[in-house]
Amino acid sequence: MGEPAQIKSSFAPVCDQHSRLLILGSLPGDASLLQGHYYAHPRNAFWPMLAAILSEPLLTLPFAERYPILLKHGIALWDVVHSAARPGSLDSALTGIQTNTLSELLQQYPGLTHVVFNGQTAARHGQKLLPGYIHAAIAPSSSPAHTLSLSAKLAAWQPLIEKALVKD
Repeated sequence: MGEPAQIKSSFAPVCDQHSRLLILGSLPGDASLLQGHYYAHPRNAFWPMLAAILSEPLLTLPFAERYPILLKHGIALWDVVHSAARPGSLDSALTGIQTNTLSELLQQYPGLTHVVFNGQTAARHGQKLLPGYIHAAIAPSSSPAHTLSLSAKLAAWQPLIEKALVKD
């Protein structure tokens, strides 16, 4: 028999009053939950992509020092799923999903006008939770389980991030 499905929960949002773009994942994987930080799996493409897009040395910094740099650029992080049962880290194994209160976060931070979903699972569960004024896009998952190359992921992510951060 396989591993039993444990209830796993997301982290608190990383957001402030200057945030314009909210990057929404599904639910942190086991490596991230173990380390207590977003996108902590060493093969996850998230931090290498954001380092390249923002021209910041994110990969040389501890996780706690990466978040203020994202915030400086107007980028917030959170997950669509508040809690769910899941053996391992694959989104396809999520059951009993309880979503985060995205509408409350958007009310608390009215500068958030754009969302980029990190993968199809986040989009599938999160799109219906967004108010109509939010500009939403779906990026390929940064997870190592999604087998696109880093360069292909970066090519898809970069225009979405740059478009969201353009000042009106």
